Amino acid sequence: MPALELRNVSKQYAGTPPVTALDGVSVQVARGEMVAVVGPSGSGKSTMLHIMGTLDAPTSGSVLIEGLDTSSLDDDALAAIRGRRVGFVFQRFFLLAGTSALDNVANGLLYTGTPRPQRREAAVTALDRVGLGARIHHRPNELSGGEMQRVALARALVHRPAFILADEPTGNLDSAGSEAIIELLLSLHDEGRTIIVITHNEEISSAIPRRLRMLDGRLTDDIDERVSVP
Repeated sequence: MPALELRNVSKQYAGTPPVTALDGVSVQVARGEMVAVVGPSGSGKSTMLHIMGTLDAPTSGSVLIEGLDTSSLDDDALAAIRGRRVGFVFQRFFLLAGTSALDNVANGLLYTGTPRPQRREAAVTALDRVGLGARIHHRPNELSGGEMQRVALARALVHRPAFILADEPTGNLDSAGSEAIIELLLSLHDEGRTIIVITHNEEISSAIPRRLRMLDGRLTDDIDERVSVP
């Protein structure tokens, strides 16, 4: 069963004429895959992110997360899916100012019903995994950009989602910070995590084994460089 599947997904926005942001996109992402969705501004990749993460609904077609068709779910059920099965990492980090790295990550479990002590315990484990075990009590203003993105990644990992959606995760980082985040994502993939990176950066996408290329709302190429083992 794929971690994520889009079946003939289209998305139109109102206008004269209507704007087609996605046009009949079908794709599967298997468990444990790492995939880049790449394309220029206006190609449809941001809309793809919102559809994949159930932040927006398609005009037509279906989005399945671990086999569950999300098209029939109400807002509360979709929020539960996002809180339990999707891990989000955004370019702007979206950390709570004045709140420690520990509690920023523990907040990723707020909607799972996990008691506070267990949330904090899981947060420590996630922060250790991204290399911030010594900085769990630091607030965002005491962290570098790369460290803040590691906190955001730990928050995405903490509830063990079906997949992680990373939207331009290096967009606010310098070259050294960008390289470190990509290396961390690749190492998480090596551990079996399912990761989808939305990016316009060709250098970043070239490091990722499978690339979905978008243009004018259509999936124009699906390049998979993984080597098959006999």
